[in-house]
Amino acid sequence: MKPNHYIDFIKNMGLRYTMFRIKYEILSKTGILRDKFPVQPTFQVFISLGQWRANTPPFFFKDKSAIKLRKQPSPQLKSIIEDIKKGKFIFFNKLKFDLGKDYDWVTNPDTGYQYNIQQHFTQIQDLSKEAGDIKYVWEKARFSFLYDIIKYDYHFEEDQSAYVFSQIEDFINKNPINQGPNYKCSQETSLRILNWTFALYYYKNAECLTETVFKKIINAIYWQLHHVYQNINFSRIAVRNNHAITETLMLYLSKLLFPFIPQTEKWSLKGKKWFEKEIAYQIYDDGTFLQFSMNYQRVVVQLLTWGIQLAKLNNDNFNKVVYERAEKSLIFLGANLNIKNGQLPNYGANDGALFFNFTDDDYRNYKPQLDDLRAVLKNEIAYNTTSYHWYGIENPKKITNRQKTTHIFHDGGYYIINEKNSKTFIKCGAYKDRPGQSDNLHIDIWVDGINYLRDAGSYKYNTKSIYINFFNGCQGHNTLSLSGEDQMLKGNRFIWYYWVKKAHGKLEKNEHYIEFEGDIEAFRHVKNGVKHRRKVKKITGQNKWQVEDKVFNKGDRKIYQYWNLNPNEAEAIEIITKDKDGNRLQPRVEEKWFSSYYGIKEKSIHYTFETAGDTFLTQITINKDR
Repeated sequence: MKPNHYIDFIKNMGLRYTMFRIKYEILSKTGILRDKFPVQPTFQVFISLGQWRANTPPFFFKDKSAIKLRKQPSPQLKSIIEDIKKGKFIFFNKLKFDLGKDYDWVTNPDTGYQYNIQQHFTQIQDLSKEAGDIKYVWEKARFSFLYDIIKYDYHFEEDQSAYVFSQIEDFINKNPINQGPNYKCSQETSLRILNWTFALYYYKNAECLTETVFKKIINAIYWQLHHVYQNINFSRIAVRNNHAITETLMLYLSKLLFPFIPQTEKWSLKGKKWFEKEIAYQIYDDGTFLQFSMNYQRVVVQLLTWGIQLAKLNNDNFNKVVYERAEKSLIFLGANLNIKNGQLPNYGANDGALFFNFTDDDYRNYKPQLDDLRAVLKNEIAYNTTSYHWYGIENPKKITNRQKTTHIFHDGGYYIINEKNSKTFIKCGAYKDRPGQSDNLHIDIWVDGINYLRDAGSYKYNTKSIYINFFNGCQGHNTLSLSGEDQMLKGNRFIWYYWVKKAHGKLEKNEHYIEFEGDIEAFRHVKNGVKHRRKVKKITGQNKWQVEDKVFNKGDRKIYQYWNLNPNEAEAIEIITKDKDGNRLQPRVEEKWFSSYYGIKEKSIHYTFETAGDTFLTQITINKDR
């Protein structure tokens, strides 16, 4: 890292963040931090199984018998469970790995690398070429697969309690407290507690939930809560994204779910205050989210659903800002949603997270999760969903979700044009929080629920540099670059230097067209004072778009315009680009990549136009009948 990069980094992230990271690394490397997280701690007993069953704290339901959802035993669900019983698990809601029936919980199925379970979690490297992406180890240990098991149990009326508790016990036996990779991330630990808790309530009266098993699980939950609390400042200061929301929510819920643990009184009080603060900070006033990611905002939607409903059931409530930002999140995501299939633009970092999946719908379908939050907020649903039943909501009012023609979200920098059969999504925003990708002035074009010109996605966070640079950079987005450089300078991991700090956009409408005009100041690592202005004119009632790109103060550098085409619809897409003198430019057509699901990349068509001038004049037409 060059000295000027250090300066830019500190300016962007702030002195508080920088000093905390330095201190945390010193404490971690010297071993001082380990004292806060004991290994082989004393086994804790707080309550008997009988006492817990007789006085269970309020939850979404009392036990499995209280669920009132119509039973729908689907072949798809049956197939998933048959595979799980053979040791075959779905990762990131799409990939399938054969882990075997005696998985050790610490081997990366993507690389075969086995982490050292004897190491304290502070000694585990979460970024390693040899180990690969640690998310592949965390995925099963998150225990979101329990929802498929529970859904199968309910819809097929086949008791799965023995298998569920055997999996939980197996994890406890093979993952000593605070040792190995599965204690590296407190968000994963928090999710594991929530998912175990859901299973405990569902199987509350199961015969195989014995006194021994119950106390073993509660002891493990206690020490995991202890871990989350002791490490909470890492997510609140060093990470400050959906991790902080997950962990602070878990601390708040600790008293509601486990009031028999004395420390939860303190943990919950602080957790609630921190959770409210994170929601107010991370969800902007206009309902957009500081991670600039559709999927990560859905993660927050799911966490809000848990938090708001459990607070309500326990006669508690949050600061009003939580409810306001929850409702505004629904408005923002709803504006981006394609009604036909529930999909949103594949925009922003996407790690395949869908924590609490109660339907057989595809991962890219956002309707169930948006309706779940809407149901607990307002006792309403906008789509034909049913998963709200699992949150204890009965007979919500069905409403019609009507999308406005234009939406402007200035804080996040999003401009959306919705017509009867088309959607145009444009990103144009300045960053006050850490950017995820170099994607400003990206355009997504949809017709009849099909994504014709699209965001390439994320693929993997730890992979070859050629993929990281493509998926994160301008090439993976329908935007423009200067000399082949991204709008910001990519650093290690999730770091960008020279953030886009100035951006302006507007939408105007008349009877003939809707026009977006936006500009950003970017490419500061290449040359100061460079501005990219993009105009997008959507012709009313036609699948035609006119795009004008102009770059100011670029010097003698070439500019490149990128388009990522859906190969299944390539024949229907016509892109004609000219320079400022009206000369038609021919694109360089390449095979690149598209990732709709984390860890999976598909072939895609990539157009690159180039000019030594300062302007691209582009006409896009979608001919559906071709």
